[in-house]
Amino acid sequence: MADQTARQLLSQPIAHYDHVLGPRAAKLALVQYGDFECPLCAQACPAVKLLLKDFPSEIRFAFRHYPVLEAHPHAELAAEAAEAAGGQNKFWQMHDRLFEHQSRLDPEALRRYAVELELDMRRYDAEMADHIYLQRVQEHRASAHASGVQGSPAFFLDGNVVDVSFGLEHLFQAVKRRLHQRS
Repeated sequence: MADQTARQLLSQPIAHYDHVLGPRAAKLALVQYGDFECPLCAQACPAVKLLLKDFPSEIRFAFRHYPVLEAHPHAELAAEAAEAAGGQNKFWQMHDRLFEHQSRLDPEALRRYAVELELDMRRYDAEMADHIYLQRVQEHRASAHASGVQGSPAFFLDGNVVDVSFGLEHLFQAVKRRLHQRS
């Protein structure tokens, strides 16, 4: 979870190169830093989907990578696989698949998920072999560190950290409060 010892602000707002769900003109911007091998991030995935379903026109959501390398040895490669799928316009399909199967994130499993998503496998294999998306994953980690992120999942609503260490209902409450303030 995000360290709460100081007020944390998002260092980098949602940009054109982020993977985003929700309308550009949404009232609120929500950014998650997550790790595909993190059990808490897997628990957060359906909650975020529900949040987006409950507030379809009010939230613009971006997912950024924060692989916790010390604890999750496959997370960085899984993030690269998600980016490779994103290069073929299937980031969110791979995102969901990785969280659904987070106990199987070895290279063979990642390749199998790419086949199941009907990616161009020649392109996928070349991109993964050359680690062409590693820099993007590392840039996400750097922006997380600049924002004070210490663990995952970490959420920022309109640039401010939302403490979800006591449950994801705090995220829903933060969204409702922010929407009420904007009304």
